[in-house]
Amino acid sequence: MTTEARMIQVGDVELWTEEFGDPSHPPVLLIAGSMSQAVLWPDEFVGRLAAAGHRVIRYDHRDMGRSTARDFEQHPYTWATLKDDAVGLLDALGVASAHLVGHSAGGLLAQWIAVDHPGRVDSLTVVGSSPLGGREGEVIVRALMGEPQPEGSLPEPLPAFTEFFRAAAVSPPPATRAEAVDFQIEVARVLHGDELPFDEDAQRRLQERIFDRTRDPRTIANHQLAGMADLHCEPTDALARVTAPTLVVEGTAEPAKPGHGRLIAEQITGARLMMVQGMGHMLTPGTTEEVADALVAHMAGAGARAPK
Repeated sequence: MTTEARMIQVGDVELWTEEFGDPSHPPVLLIAGSMSQAVLWPDEFVGRLAAAGHRVIRYDHRDMGRSTARDFEQHPYTWATLKDDAVGLLDALGVASAHLVGHSAGGLLAQWIAVDHPGRVDSLTVVGSSPLGGREGEVIVRALMGEPQPEGSLPEPLPAFTEFFRAAAVSPPPATRAEAVDFQIEVARVLHGDELPFDEDAQRRLQERIFDRTRDPRTIANHQLAGMADLHCEPTDALARVTAPTLVVEGTAEPAKPGHGRLIAEQITGARLMMVQGMGHMLTPGTTEEVADALVAHMAGAGARAPK
């Protein structure tokens, strides 16, 4: 499998970008979630998409991994900026349109691009995500604070998620590499859910890789600051405007955003909801093949429906 990693200038930042497969094949842009690096897209998942005949692109958001990392007070931004970064990356790569695949908050960004730039989106896939404009961040904050949810709010996280992050909020932050890796393993354990076996050794290798390729650990929290910078920058009641063929993927053991996938699928005309047995919030070895194969079929169907 052909791969190429490089820094791509997008506006005033450089985004670390890695491509897989033949550059002449239909492009797929993978958009990671909040505070997440590109390498959280499993190599096996990426490889299956490339082997099926796609040019697969994954990248580190600004302030994540090897991309530009800066002080937020001097360089503030909102989630709209991260959405524009994704579109700017396509521009910089000379990609007129692509299949968008977003995980968690990256799925929200992908939905937003599909609303704002329908001609750039060949198909849309969201995994473990929440509906655009649903204020999922506010729902999580209220759940962690023990505050009641207003009528009509999105479903709140499961108790295991809420209890873990409440405890983490009042615990001393990790002081060493070993402590940081151990903490992220426990985060991953919670996000994994309780239906499938959790491979701690594999997770440790991944978390060590993530820690070691981080340009500046202090900027990881900038995505949270970006979300708070403009809580209402997302458009509301916009998903009816999505025209791209859409696949929504949610795990039956989703701990962070349970039931949110169904709400996305209900708001996008023709969207298909795929429930993956045992999957939690993350793509893991036990679910990668199933989701990748469904995505390959989805993208092939979107190509068949495209106007000639």
